[in-house]
Amino acid sequence: MFTSWLIILCGLTGAEDPFAARLETLRFHLDRLEAIEVPAPVQQEKAERLRALRDLLSAPVPDEATFNERYNAMDATRSWLLAHAVERPGRAEAVFRELDYGWQVGNGVLRLELRRDDFSMTLSDDVTAWRFLPGDERDVVFRDVAFGFTSARDVTVTPLHPGYGAGMQARLADFPAKPGFTVWITAQLVGREMVMDLAIEPDSSGLLHVDWPKAVETGNAPGDTAVIPRMQGMLLPGNWAHPLQAEELFNSRSFYMPWWGHLREGHGLLAIVETPDDAGGVYQHLAGGPTRVAPRWYASLGMLRYARTIRYVLQPEATYVTMAKRYRRAVIERGDFVSLREKAARTPALNEVIGRPVIHQGSLYHFVSESALFNKTRIEANHQLQTFDQLAAILREYKKAGIDAAYVHLDGWGFYGYDSGHPDPLPVGPEQGGWEGLKRYADTCGELGYFFAIHDNYRDFYFNAVSFEDRMSVTRLDGSREEHSTWCGGRQLILNPRFAPEYVRRNHDLFAARGIPVRGTYIDVFSVVPLEESAVPGMPLTRSDCARYRRQCFEILLARGYVVSSEEGTDYLAPVLHLVHHAPYATYPKIGGGNACGIPVPLFNLVYHDALLIPWEMGDDGGWGIPKGDSGRLHCLLNAGLPYVYGADPESVRRVNEAAELARYCGLSEMVSHEFIGEGFRHQKSVFSDGTEVTVDFDTGEYKIKYP
Repeated sequence: MFTSWLIILCGLTGAEDPFAARLETLRFHLDRLEAIEVPAPVQQEKAERLRALRDLLSAPVPDEATFNERYNAMDATRSWLLAHAVERPGRAEAVFRELDYGWQVGNGVLRLELRRDDFSMTLSDDVTAWRFLPGDERDVVFRDVAFGFTSARDVTVTPLHPGYGAGMQARLADFPAKPGFTVWITAQLVGREMVMDLAIEPDSSGLLHVDWPKAVETGNAPGDTAVIPRMQGMLLPGNWAHPLQAEELFNSRSFYMPWWGHLREGHGLLAIVETPDDAGGVYQHLAGGPTRVAPRWYASLGMLRYARTIRYVLQPEATYVTMAKRYRRAVIERGDFVSLREKAARTPALNEVIGRPVIHQGSLYHFVSESALFNKTRIEANHQLQTFDQLAAILREYKKAGIDAAYVHLDGWGFYGYDSGHPDPLPVGPEQGGWEGLKRYADTCGELGYFFAIHDNYRDFYFNAVSFEDRMSVTRLDGSREEHSTWCGGRQLILNPRFAPEYVRRNHDLFAARGIPVRGTYIDVFSVVPLEESAVPGMPLTRSDCARYRRQCFEILLARGYVVSSEEGTDYLAPVLHLVHHAPYATYPKIGGGNACGIPVPLFNLVYHDALLIPWEMGDDGGWGIPKGDSGRLHCLLNAGLPYVYGADPESVRRVNEAAELARYCGLSEMVSHEFIGEGFRHQKSVFSDGTEVTVDFDTGEYKIKYP
């Protein structure tokens, strides 16, 4: 018995302290508290607190309650140190004031003032101020009524102070024209930028659009310059003599991209619309100026549905280049910038297109009598045919002439010919050569080292399509439909994009089943016609749905290894497209030729040059999208774009191959700058990220390509 108790006692005496390891952990945390720096006046107190805590943690711990007391003592010391630390978390500077005439908020860099009498705004820094025009009687437009923000009988403005900025939120309610209708406006100042949200509660049906904020007030001096991504891009001086206006959704010819800007005495204000699917812009320039540009928030199927957001960026040393680059940053930050290098990794066939000239051929164009383009004077001109074999022979001549490699785009291969019968163009037209003839044509492209791609269309819904049914067409809220009779096939509606992906699968499965080696597809108009919505009962479609289905059409083809293309440069399809067949400049009186709308600048290429391949016309005096008096060839060189093949004579071939070589050399490079040299706007220079410099003179026709 005695021996047993001795063993137990010895065991207890030799047992480890159950709190030793836990105390060691507290001592480690105590050591790290030394790293918290405090100001000199309290350094002595810090030392005393840490010394007392160290003594406390050196004493034995008899039980759990005592250990908890030690931990709480250390936690109290840590809290004191953090409260007195030299560096502590802080919020951005923010000042909010309610004034006699309105409200003001500032963040130490920017100030925003909102007037209560007319809802005009002023956004300023210490150097310049940008005044937004007052509201008017059409700030909010419904089908049955329109009214202004100033008619709100209940207006409340409160400060909003997120940690990263300063802001305020306005609530506008009790509108006589729409009882129960409430508008929320939230403005945040973040550094040199203002982010503004607009929302509605409740979301009332019958809404057409909201126009707010209003345009920035600008002058008509030459230096009051608007920067607008109308097609490739333009500068519009305040005193520009030619009038210009647009009211259109983004991702259109009026706005390839959802942004614009203003330049004044070296300062700039950039507007970026961050919710572009149901948004657009309104700009108006009277002859001699000034220029007014403002956002428009369109309803989605009659309702606002979600908050709309616009960002204004103050740039103290601004140019149209800095504005384009700030927007490029926005595209990258939202994850929508996909470079050509990344695209080529997914689609290796793209490497066979980069730096190649473009050959555009057409087989059958048959104009029906209902077509607006029907030739009533020379009726036989309504049927134009070149067989696939004849076109293949032309390709062989190009090869002999020195076009060693090319991207070939074929029109008019369908059963009815070009722009007819879509989305049911198959089988291949027998007049052109049928399936066998198209196979020979495609094989010829392969033998010559040419890349074979076809024209296609999944928007124009022709009455002569075998599957035509008006229920499958885009339908407005009032039940009406958009009908045209312009192109070869005559009468058409617009196919609801919901059905387009299945047509793409069906048609290209048929090509594969017949052994036609289609390697690329151009889906017409998707990248130039704004997003559409449809209100067919049971099949509603929002513009965001439209964007998704259009992208899906290209994704289906990308999954098959195709090189995919569409018509013009637009923002929302840039992540999935390899090629757009045009992204030139706006001209008047028509896009097919005329004088430049404003001063042409390559805004789109400053954002997307290394993400999209863009071919250019190669004539010497104007053309489609080329201002009168300008050389398309020089624009092609200045933008390092792909050249269209426009002849087989030695000089034409030399020019095409020269441009193709430049595109091959720096086609994957970012366009980092563009500038005007000297007086006027005819002598220009572009620089690419690989060091390539291109200088052109549109007056003399001279140019210089400087490779690194």
